[in-house]
Amino acid sequence: MIFFETKLKGAYIIKPEKITDERGFFARSFCQKEFNKYSLNSNFVQCNISYNKIKGTLRGMHYQNLPYPEAKLVRCTQGAIYDVIIDLRKNSPTFKHWIGEKLTAKNHKMIYIPEGFAHGFQTLEDDSEVFYQMSEFYYPECAKGIKFDDPNFKIEWPIINKIISERDISYHLWDE
Repeated sequence: MIFFETKLKGAYIIKPEKITDERGFFARSFCQKEFNKYSLNSNFVQCNISYNKIKGTLRGMHYQNLPYPEAKLVRCTQGAIYDVIIDLRKNSPTFKHWIGEKLTAKNHKMIYIPEGFAHGFQTLEDDSEVFYQMSEFYYPECAKGIKFDDPNFKIEWPIINKIISERDISYHLWDE
């Protein structure tokens, strides 16, 4: 696995190191030793799948508050997404900064999202599927969100015509 730290401290793009032959390739998608080498949370307790029928579907921006913040390892297993994370850690030098990364079934890239970040994505193809590994169980009372078009962040989503749930539309603007 090859780890690339993003401009957001503690967030990584991870590419598999492929061993190829005439059959295709083999690669690791997770290794606790390698995660520990980069001081990343490797205690994943839950895995989730998000299937999205239509190109332009936007999910986010979600996070889980104290006392149950969660780290995530996210990979697109079918189709393609534009994945966005925002650093919400008040003591971070990149507080309120965001990045976006194209994750596809073909590029096999993953994004590691530390605790204290909001996360969302927009599908770039029909029939896109996302696989999440989570470091914390889901606690509805701690599940929060920020409006996807919050002017505090100015996220540049790639597709203008968005399909968004009522819940995601109803989130408020960020309030420190």
